[in-house]
Amino acid sequence: MKTFLTTTLAILFTLSSIAQDKPSYRLYSKKGKKTSYKKLLKQAKKADVVLFGEYHNNPISHWLQLEFTKDMAQKRKIILGFEMIERDNQKELNDYLKGTINQKAFDTVARLWNNYKTDYKPLVDFAKNKSLKVCACNIPRRYANSVFKGGFEALDSLPAAEKKWIAPLPVPYDAELPGYVAMTSMEHMNHMPQKMKENMPKAQAIKDATMAHFILKSLKKNQLMIHYNGAYHSNNYEGIVWYLKKYRPDLKVVTITTESVPNVKKYENEGAKADFIIQVDEDMTTTY
Repeated sequence: MKTFLTTTLAILFTLSSIAQDKPSYRLYSKKGKKTSYKKLLKQAKKADVVLFGEYHNNPISHWLQLEFTKDMAQKRKIILGFEMIERDNQKELNDYLKGTINQKAFDTVARLWNNYKTDYKPLVDFAKNKSLKVCACNIPRRYANSVFKGGFEALDSLPAAEKKWIAPLPVPYDAELPGYVAMTSMEHMNHMPQKMKENMPKAQAIKDATMAHFILKSLKKNQLMIHYNGAYHSNNYEGIVWYLKKYRPDLKVVTITTESVPNVKKYENEGAKADFIIQVDEDMTTTY
């Protein structure tokens, strides 16, 4: 009788623990099936490029990026790439990695995002401590703004030295990609002049193309590039993915995306946004 009561209490305690479980995130496959971090590592190990799509202010994204990077560094030779650091700051980034300038100087000479110290510095410092290469992959913002105002042709008059910070011109462009089409249908776009409305996805495309270009330019044989970018740049296998495949059809790419949802225990969204989907509880605090 005592054994029966002990067993019954143990079962009740287990069920109670499960009922009270409040996970902050869950990992799902592109088919919407619950999957594991171990499976993510296994698949990523075979890739040439991993695009880690984040919500820029989501602490779970940033924590998993760091943990994933540390774990992959034990399995593969890796190089890191950032949307958050613009190509014309590559020299300053290299100087920081080599230790010829300190963090204060890096803050001064590079256009770092406001959340750099909390969200991206841990990744850059990991690379610094492990002597890993880091790619500043994004187009300088001023050139993306030029495309928004004047289309791709606004880049034609740039000096040759500055064009080196951009994907080779003219860039391939498909205005019918669903992600680019969706940008023009956003409510706030309705009050925008038609020309700027047409140029908005072009400004996104020049960022995607430039990041893809420098990912490929930086990637060496038998290396894995882990690239950190806003989820929108790689969701639905568009954006950066489209350009990577355009430039290198044989490339093995694994995508990760982040979503904020009311219930992480049940996958409810439709469509395969990425190979792995991090669903984060919508009540999770943000970094800014």
